[in-house]
Parts: sequence; structure tokens; C-alpha cells
Amino acid sequence: MSPRPPPSGTLRPARPPTAFEYAWASPWIRLIVFLLAAYLAWRITGQIRSVLVDFAVAFLIAYLANPLLVWLQRGRVSRGLGVFFVVLIFLGVLGLAGALLVTVSTQLVQLLQKLPGLIGSAGDTFDSMTRWLTSRGVSGLDGARERIVEAAQNYVQNLGDNIVPILQNALSSTGTVFSGLLSIGGAVGQVLLILLLSIYLMLDYSRINATLLGIFPRPWQPRVLELSDLVGTSVGGYVRGQLLIAAFIGVFVWLGLTIVGIPSAAAIGFLAGAFNIVPYLGPIIGATPALLLAFTLPGAGLKAILVIVVFVAANQIEGNFLSPYILSRTTDLHPVTVLVAILIGVALLGFVGALLAVPTVALGKLLLQKYYYPSRIYTDGP
Repeated sequence: MSPRPPPSGTLRPARPPTAFEYAWASPWIRLIVFLLAAYLAWRITGQIRSVLVDFAVAFLIAYLANPLLVWLQRGRVSRGLGVFFVVLIFLGVLGLAGALLVTVSTQLVQLLQKLPGLIGSAGDTFDSMTRWLTSRGVSGLDGARERIVEAAQNYVQNLGDNIVPILQNALSSTGTVFSGLLSIGGAVGQVLLILLLSIYLMLDYSRINATLLGIFPRPWQPRVLELSDLVGTSVGGYVRGQLLIAAFIGVFVWLGLTIVGIPSAAAIGFLAGAFNIVPYLGPIIGATPALLLAFTLPGAGLKAILVIVVFVAANQIEGNFLSPYILSRTTDLHPVTVLVAILIGVALLGFVGALLAVPTVALGKLLLQKYYYPSRIYTDGP
């Protein structure tokens, strides 16, 4: 005869805790478990670092291409066909970048070899300027030309001694490099792996994002979605916009210097565009060798003025049209904030810090607007 259930309204006896629950209730046990888990994650991450980097690059490609794929889908283009178009564009850009890299490397070698002599030629122009200033009553310029030219030549010579051999070896060993890269473990195999991963990620972008979201506990998922939207707005939008601006600056400087007649225009345009990923840095980096080359050409004064016009025009178009239009919705940062962020980033992490500074500050600003300013801590005080 089965036992009768307890009458309604009576409390059932509490279930005694299991051994695991009893141990997990201790904060020291939880601390030890979390420390061990963090240590194991750190060791495993170190072993599979290359795999994580490949996946991160592939996910970045899929992330940057997703708005284009969504736009194509709205135009009734299937996701698979859109991915095919994106892959063709990626391969075309990769081939163009490879061809441009050879040209730019050759021109950079020639430019770095010429720079010490160019600085000496520019010293003649500096002499005439110091004589004119001295005739106007400016004192303290005796020996300034020799000190400036000597310091600049030593700096450029050291730069050339370090960079030129690397570029020359890369150019002279192109055939050997390409033949050695055919192995699956080489760079070509790694690029193909990243491309294959990015194709799968682009095809199933929404489902993969849902899977990644499912890793987090369910109560955390709405907040994770909010944070991912903020990251996409600040970091993703900034990266896309800055790449477009850098490409424009590179092409504009290249075409402008070509029209002016400055040699190594492709190399200078490449430098200006590449370093313009860090705001305000590209024109400064690119203008210096362009001006030095202009002083060695016939009609040096006019050439130098035209070079300045090219870089000022590029900077004005970027600052007054492109950056406000492309980046205003993502960063909306004051130029002083951008400069201070870049300086702090350089002081902390060097060039990588300069790259990460502006999107990090933009993300911080959005986090403040989203969570801190509406909070009672801000409105009512501590």
C-alpha cells in the first residue's frame, strides 16, 4: 500500500544540501575554483593563440562585411551570392595590395636612400632663410643650420640602415618566399584558412552570434546585447569609417603629388593613408618626405608650395567633410579629446595604443551616456 501524500498546506521537510552544494557555499572554495579556471584558460589560450588570432581576423572580416551583405539582401540578393561578391572584392583588394606593396617598397627604398642627400640640399634653402632672418635682426641662428642638418641626417641614416635591408631582402627574395609559402603551414595556408573561416562566418553570421550569446548566462544576455550594440556603434563604425578615410587620403595624396611631379608619390601616398588610421598623423608623416623631395626639383619653391597645398587640401577635406559625415555618429569627440587620447595611448602602448585610443574613448563616452548619466549615482550624488 503506497504512502499517502501529505495534506495540502503542510510544509515538506527541507532537502539536506549535497556535498557539492555544501562545499560550494564556502567563498574560499569558489575563489580557488575560479583561480584554477583562470589559470587553465590562460594556459590553453597560450597554446591555441594562433587559432584564436585566425578566428578573430576572420570574425572581423565578417563583421565589417555584414552591413554590405544586409544591404544586398534588402536588394533581393541572396546571402550566398553576396558572400561570393565580398570574397571577389577581398581577393581583388588583396591582389592590388600585393602589387602596390612591391611598388611602394621599391619607392621607399629609393626614398630612404635619397633622404640624407635631400636634407643636405634642404640645408641650402635653410641657409638663405637664416640669412634673411639675420638681416631682419633675428639673432642666435649661428650654427643652427649645421646642427639641424647633422641631427636630421643621422636620424634618417639610422632609419635607412634599419629599414632598407629589410625591404631589399623582401624584394630580392620574392620568388623564394612565394615558393615557400605554398605549404599549408605557410602564410598562404593561413590566409586561406582565414578566408574559409570568414566565408562560414558571413554565411551564418546571425546564428553564430546567437551561439556566442548563448555562452553567457540567460539573465546576462540582454545586457550583453546592449554592450555589443555599443561596441558595434563605437568601435565597428569607427574602424569602417577610418579605413574609408585612410583610403581616400592615400589616393588623394598619391594623385596630387603625381600631378605636382613629386617622385615616389605612391610611397608617400601609402604612408599618408596608412598612418592616417591614427587621426592627424598621416599628413604629418607624408608631408615631410614630400617637401624634402620638392626642394631637390627645379622650381623648388613652387613645388614645395604645391605639396603643402595638396596636404592642406587633404586635411581640410578630411576634417570638414569626411570625418564629420562618416564618424560623427560613432565618436562625436572633440578634437582636443582625440589628441589627448592618442597621446595617452602612445604613452601606454605605443603605436597600438594610438590605434586603440580613439575607439576606446568613444566606447567609454557611450557607456557613460547609457549607464552612468541616467543612474542615481550621477543624478542624486553618492
